[in-house]
Formats: sequence, structure tokens, C-alpha cells
Amino acid sequence: MKTELYNHTNSKQSEETLSRQSLHCEQSEHQLRSSIEANIAQGNYAVAIAIINQLITLRPNSAIDYNNRGLMYFRNNQLAEAIQDLTHALEIDPTLDSAYNNRANCHAAQGDFVAAISDYDNALDLNPANIRAWINQGITYRDMGSYELAIGNFDIALIISHTLQERVYAEKGRTYHLRGDWNCAVSDYKKALELLVNKPELATYKHKVEAWLTELLHPVFPN
Repeated sequence: MKTELYNHTNSKQSEETLSRQSLHCEQSEHQLRSSIEANIAQGNYAVAIAIINQLITLRPNSAIDYNNRGLMYFRNNQLAEAIQDLTHALEIDPTLDSAYNNRANCHAAQGDFVAAISDYDNALDLNPANIRAWINQGITYRDMGSYELAIGNFDIALIISHTLQERVYAEKGRTYHLRGDWNCAVSDYKKALELLVNKPELATYKHKVEAWLTELLHPVFPN
């Protein structure tokens, strides 16, 4: 009986120790993720990558963490590393539509439009409501000169979601602009700018759209 009581006590202490360790781990992980968000907001992508490395050490089979590190590599212009991480994320979880979208962005940045379109298609097959994939694929179609397909993507994006509409209108306007449909371009640029007025966090993007509109309304002709 003494032995049983001793083992039971040890087991209880062990459970309490494991519980405390688990709680500490969760707290540490939460702190790390909060730190990542803060560094991303400041554009410190290299620091964010270093922090995600710690998370991957804690959870080596986390597709989300590989996806996030891949995204940080992409933003830090480390495309080879980004593709490697995003591919590994998809090996762990083939249903992770955001990883397909992020990898497609890498392919597009490398000029590999065929691979990009394929990955966007995979993202949208898994999640037809992935608004970023619709927008990014539309931009890629535009870069390929496929303006009708691009506009189709942007129209679908406006139908399925009320989020990111300022970006959809701006990119659709840019597509009309490049296609030569100036009236449609002006209309969409103005809609985008109206939506961007109350979004100071998107000031840089707002300036970009304003520059597009100025380019359209006041073209500079060579001497």
C-alpha cells in the first residue's frame, strides 16, 4: 500500500509538473507570436524569421509556422528560402490554401507565371473565399497581358467579399488603365481612393493609386 501511495503521489506531482510546463510553454509561445506581429508591423522581417525559428523548434510539424516563415522570407526578398518553407508547409498540410497563395506570389515574383497561376488555382480550389488569392491571381493575369481574365478575378472578388475592396478597385482600375479603358479606370481608381481615405495604415498604397490616376489624367509625353 505504501508503494501504491508513493507512486500515486509521484504521479500526481508529475502531472502537476507537466501542467505547469505546458502552461509555461503556451505562455512562451503566445509571447513569441505577439513579438512576431510587432516586428512585422515595423518591417523587421529578419527578426520575425528568427522568432519563428524558435516556434518551429517548439513545434517542428507546424505547417502554419512554416507558412508564416515562408511569408517572411518572401517579404525579405529571400524567394528560394520562401518557396522551400512553403513547399514544406504543404507537405505537412496539403489543405493549407494560404501556403499555396504565398508560394504563388513567390513564383510570380520570379516571373514564373504558369507555376503561379497553378498555385493560385490550388488555393482557390481549397478555399473559394480566399480573397487574396483572387486578387493576386488577377494581378498575375494582368502581368501576363490577360486583361479579361484579370478583370474577371476582380469582379468575383467584389462579389464574394466586402474585405479588401479598396485594393480590388485599385487593381481593377490599373487593369482597365493598361487595357486602354480610361473611363472605367478613372471610375475604379476614384472608388479605391474613397475607400482608402479612412485607412491611414494604407497610406503608401493610397499614394500608389494616386500616382496611377495622375499618370492617366496627366500623361507625360516624350519630347
